Amino acid sequence: MSLNASPSAERTHIAFFGRRNVGKSSVINAVTGQSLSIVSAEKGTTTDPVKKAMELLPLGPVVIIDTAGIDDEGALGEKRVKKSLETLNITDIAVLVTDGEPSEYDEKLVEEFKKRNIPYILCYNKSDLKRAEVKDKNEINVSAKTGEGINGLKELIGRFAVKKDKPLVSDLISAGDTVVLVTPIDSAAPKGRLILPQQMVLRDVLDSHAVSLVVQDDELETALSRLSSPPRLVICDSQVFSKVAKIVPENVPLTSFSIVMLRYKLGIETAFKASEALDLLKAGDKVLISEGCTHHRQCDDIGTVKLPGWLENFAGAKLDFSFTSGGEFPEDVSKYKLVVHCGGCMLNDAAMRARSEICSTQGVPFTNYGVVISKIHGILERALKIFEE
Repeated sequence: MSLNASPSAERTHIAFFGRRNVGKSSVINAVTGQSLSIVSAEKGTTTDPVKKAMELLPLGPVVIIDTAGIDDEGALGEKRVKKSLETLNITDIAVLVTDGEPSEYDEKLVEEFKKRNIPYILCYNKSDLKRAEVKDKNEINVSAKTGEGINGLKELIGRFAVKKDKPLVSDLISAGDTVVLVTPIDSAAPKGRLILPQQMVLRDVLDSHAVSLVVQDDELETALSRLSSPPRLVICDSQVFSKVAKIVPENVPLTSFSIVMLRYKLGIETAFKASEALDLLKAGDKVLISEGCTHHRQCDDIGTVKLPGWLENFAGAKLDFSFTSGGEFPEDVSKYKLVVHCGGCMLNDAAMRARSEICSTQGVPFTNYGVVISKIHGILERALKIFEE
C-alpha cells in the first residue's frame, strides 16, 4: 500500500438502507455510475451487506454499502436484517431509500439513525411514477430509472459528510522539528511495508515539514547519539515501549503509535480513566482483547500472547481472556472487567465509537493496547504528557 493511498478506515462510509424492492440497489448503481449491486425484480436479491471502496465526487474517497431489505422475512431473512442493522456501527452517512411514504420499517430506521447521531437522507425513489412531498432539507426525490435527482442526491450526501480534520501529530510539532519513529521489524511485521499507523504518522510528519527519522529499536540509541539536538518527539511501537523509554532521555516526549491512533479515533480521556481498571483485576476476571483487523497469528503475537502475559504479570493472577478480530465485536460485554482494543487503524471512527459506547452503556472500562502497555510498564504518565501540553 502506498503512503498516499486512502485506507478504507479513512473513507466516508455511506450506507444505503430500505425495504425490499424499493430500488435501493438501482439508486446505488445510479449514484456510483457502476453496476455495484445486483438489480432484480425478485425480492431479497441483496443478502449480506456489499461494500465497495471508490471515489465519489464531490466527496472523494468513500465506501459505499448496500444492505439487505430491512423487511426481509423468515429465519434467513432475520439474519439478513440483523446484518443490515450491524452496518449502522460503521455508518457515517445513511441513505434511506423508499418508494413513497415512509413505512413502519423506515420509521424504526430513522429512530436508530437519530439514536446513534448518524446523519441521514430520505431518498424517495421512482419519482418518474410518483413524487413525494419533500418536507425537509434531508429529503429528495430521485428516479434511478431516468436519472432525475441523482446528481442532487450526490451533492446532498456531500453536504452531510463530516470533513475529518483531526490531527494525528501535526498539532504537536512544527516545521523543522525532528520526530523519531521507532518501528521494529520482527517476525510479525508485514513484509516489504510499514503497518498502517506507522504510514499515517510518517505522512503526517512529512506534511508538517518536520524532519522524520525512522529507525528500528536496536538502532535507536545510535540514531539519537548522532543528532545535534534532542528530537521534539519520539513515537514507538507499543510492544517496545519499555525498551525505548530506557533509551530516550526523560526530557524528550515519548508516546506510541497506538496511543496516537486512540487520540485520533476517540480521544484519550475515556481510555485513560479505564486504565485504572488494571489496578482492580483479580484472579478469574474476564478480559476481552479485540483487534479491528484479521491477520495470521505469530507465536509471539501481541494481542493473544504478549498482552495477556503482561496483564497477568501485572495483576499477579490468572485471568480469563476472550479474543475477537475484524468486524466481530460482542453486543453484550457485561461479563468483562475490562476491554482492551487495538489502535483501530482498520476501523472507521463510527465503528470505534460504537464499540466504545457498547462498553460505556454497560459500565465496562474500554481502553487500548498503548495505554495498557504503558501503564503496565509504569510510563503511562510520560506517554500522555505530550498531549497535555
